Amino acid sequence: MRKLDEQEAKIVKTLIRNPRISDNQIGKQTGVSVRTVNRKRKKLEQEGLLNYYTNLDMSAEGTAQLLARHVYLIKFKLGISQEKIINEVKEEPNVRTVYTEMIYESHLAEIDGHTALVMIIEGRTDDEINVGFNAKIVPAMEKNHGKGCIEQVQTIRLGKTIRLFHNYLPMVNMSKGYIKGAWSNEAIFVGPAPKPKEA
Repeated sequence: MRKLDEQEAKIVKTLIRNPRISDNQIGKQTGVSVRTVNRKRKKLEQEGLLNYYTNLDMSAEGTAQLLARHVYLIKFKLGISQEKIINEVKEEPNVRTVYTEMIYESHLAEIDGHTALVMIIEGRTDDEINVGFNAKIVPAMEKNHGKGCIEQVQTIRLGKTIRLFHNYLPMVNMSKGYIKGAWSNEAIFVGPAPKPKEA
């Protein structure tokens, strides 16, 4: 198990506040030397521990292009493995086209011993999501896994986002794309607190 050291935790907390911040600014804010910030940041990136994402808000509060969002729980018939799904994602041309347009987020899952997918699908309306799922996503899955590969589908209509990636609460601690300066560093989560050593 990889734990962050004290300097790494300071660097990561600063990056959570502002992913675009320079190593020089991180050094000034944390008291860690710039060379150490640069070395440790690169190491965290190379280890795949640090990832950077940009989220364009297309909801009613943002560009108002995609006003509806649903969670789909897709349970596959027995025999369809997670490995098969992963290979589909790597090789499926729709991953870069249809799926990119519709799927906000997706995760492998397990439901009652069956391989499953959890997808958050966006669209202009609830009907557009339903039509897109049945006309585009289901045929692509059946092409890869055969007719009747989907055993069950459940949906949940989503409302406003409350929390993302542990630390981002758009209605509470975000302003102009960043965590507000007044938000305490102690409130930024970078892993469980170390257990106290036994005496």
